[in-house]
Amino acid sequence: MNKDYIIDQLKKQIENFQSKVPTEKVGKVLEIGDGVAKISGLSDLMASEMVEFSDGIIGVALNLEEDQVGAMILGDYAGIKEGDTVKATGRILSIPVGGDMIGRVIDPLGQPLDGKGNIVTEKFYPVEKIAPGVITRQSVNQPVQTGIKAIDAMIPVGRGQRELIIGDRQTGKTAIAIDTIINQRGQDMICVYVAIGQKESKIARIAAELEKAGAMEYTTIVLAGASDPAAFSFIAPYSGCALGEYFMDQGKDVLVIYDDLSKHAWSYRQISLILKRPPGREAYPGDVFYLHSRLLERSAKLNKDFGGGSITALPIIETQAGDVSAYIPTNVISITDGQIYLESDLFYKGIRPALNVGLSVSRVGSAAQTKAMKKVAGKLRLDLAQFRELEAFAQFGSDLDENTRKQIERGKRTVEILKQGQYEPMAMENQVAILYALTNGFIDDVAVEKVKTWENDFHKYLKSSQKKVLDMIAEKKELTDEVVAAIEKAIREFKEIYQNGS
Repeated sequence: MNKDYIIDQLKKQIENFQSKVPTEKVGKVLEIGDGVAKISGLSDLMASEMVEFSDGIIGVALNLEEDQVGAMILGDYAGIKEGDTVKATGRILSIPVGGDMIGRVIDPLGQPLDGKGNIVTEKFYPVEKIAPGVITRQSVNQPVQTGIKAIDAMIPVGRGQRELIIGDRQTGKTAIAIDTIINQRGQDMICVYVAIGQKESKIARIAAELEKAGAMEYTTIVLAGASDPAAFSFIAPYSGCALGEYFMDQGKDVLVIYDDLSKHAWSYRQISLILKRPPGREAYPGDVFYLHSRLLERSAKLNKDFGGGSITALPIIETQAGDVSAYIPTNVISITDGQIYLESDLFYKGIRPALNVGLSVSRVGSAAQTKAMKKVAGKLRLDLAQFRELEAFAQFGSDLDENTRKQIERGKRTVEILKQGQYEPMAMENQVAILYALTNGFIDDVAVEKVKTWENDFHKYLKSSQKKVLDMIAEKKELTDEVVAAIEKAIREFKEIYQNGS
């Protein structure tokens, strides 16, 4: 090779040489304890910026003070000690998102917990994001079928709605949420179940049930376990929402369940008190309302110009001794578009789901109900409300007039029909058929203790011999004269067979 050529090349390289000196913003740990670190030397850190500790653990800047930064640590903080170096990353807290997340159990940072290998994703979404504006939204007009008769009929949920599930512990709140996920099979809905501060054994059981029902094909579980640091419980709902937003941005419908926001508020209270933020009512920090409002406002039904996707939120709140007027329950009730209130007394009486119809309400769901359901459900709510009133009154008087007696008898059968087992969601067409039979007096002559058996046999009969009636309801979604005639004919034929058989 020519010597002059080599010299020429070297000259060119020297001329084009640019020294790139990597710069890093580095601080020091001043104080560490209970999952929170005080850091000095990172004066230009952003709020919610990720910082990296010397052993690779990530933290998030929460308190930006004049001479120090308060950061919560996302991981095991046992190895971090006073004097350790901390690097600013320049990135706001984000999680990896993508289609590969579906069917997996992940932690709030998007790392897999199910032992099924790594998740490869291209995109990152910020954990905190400003909610969609008024102009981008559209009114709720499509139903989310929960598969639970009492809810779909009387407290309907629409796509893009936020419906609170509230009640004491062990009243079936999670059961309603899981049944709703199972019922989304074939409904073109992606589900995200966020478990906040839950026992790992409980979530393993839920994952197994969803797997068995084939629901993990469209579901992601975001788990912040009971043994994880409070910081994980704090960011878990925002991570689940960010994952939901990724799918919503692609025009898909998403259902996000936050189980439960009481534990979320507890974890935030813990972090805030350690950061020495001033406590307010019940020792919660002053912005605990904003904590939940900024999360739940991210649920929306977007209009066609913005992709037409939606996020439906089912937040869960645990009350203490049925006290709905406590701080966190009243906050979340005021943010959401209605609540499903579950009562311990009803639960122990064997009425499950233990739905208190008087205190439960859906503020927008009825706009999304199918016309068929609207028609059969209108009578149902009134019947049940009148029954509750008459039942209390009838305890004191023995001689009741014929009309009152009929209403009480109908009410007893209504309560029986609205009972439903766990993991047994029911299709809309079956619900319409049985509720039509109930509200039009076809079950009035069936003994109360035999109503459940009658209903089960009726559904089996429809499935085997009257499939076309179910298909007609599912297709038309309306009680036209033709549909009504078909339902009534099927009921009468079944009653004949049932009476002859019994």
